[in-house]
Amino acid sequence: MQLIESKLPTHIGIIMDGNGRWATKRGLPRNLGHKEGMKAVERTIDALIKFKIKVVTFFAFSTENWKRSKEEIDGIFSLVREYLKTNRDYFNNKGVQVRSMGDLSKFPKDLSSELENVKEETKDNDKLILNLALNYGGRADIVYSVNKLIKSGKKEINEKDILDNLYSEGLAEPDLIIRSSGEQRISNFMIYQGAYSEFYFTKTLWPDFDEKCLKKALVDFQKRDRRYGGIK
Repeated sequence: MQLIESKLPTHIGIIMDGNGRWATKRGLPRNLGHKEGMKAVERTIDALIKFKIKVVTFFAFSTENWKRSKEEIDGIFSLVREYLKTNRDYFNNKGVQVRSMGDLSKFPKDLSSELENVKEETKDNDKLILNLALNYGGRADIVYSVNKLIKSGKKEINEKDILDNLYSEGLAEPDLIIRSSGEQRISNFMIYQGAYSEFYFTKTLWPDFDEKCLKKALVDFQKRDRRYGGIK
């Protein structure tokens, strides 16, 4: 089935799951699975640009991931740091604007600094917004928004107020959320913004995800009848 540009999602959220299992199945250290997962990120970005998707949010590190071993956490940070350092030219050549959402205060200062530098250098790019969810959780996001509103002096808060003050401020709500590895839950990912998102679950482990997998998800999305509680 061909992709129809007018029926494609504007914003895709991706829960990248299965890196550790991919490595364990092969008798490899978990961090090698994360390394292969970064290659899947690169393939997916190329495919997203090809299919003219405007925004993608990758769930890169959740507020719950701190429960993992220090070795694995340090390995993930090292991969993200290296990815940002080595892909600056790629981002600018491809027109990728890097953003982030989440609480970076607990991250190593050099990693936070590297991320802020890349965000500044790519802020005018307009082919694809690459939004990295780092130390991010959907519940913490809502708390963050409400606290911002309280500090601003708001006495009454409505739904739009909360939406406008989330970490994803200024981005369209995700039309489609993809989760790899066969798990069928959202694991605290964009729970407010994703109220009317379509979900697509694939058994493919994240390191094996590629353009073909993405296209399959987009074809499935095109078939959905999105009524938002109404009747067509």
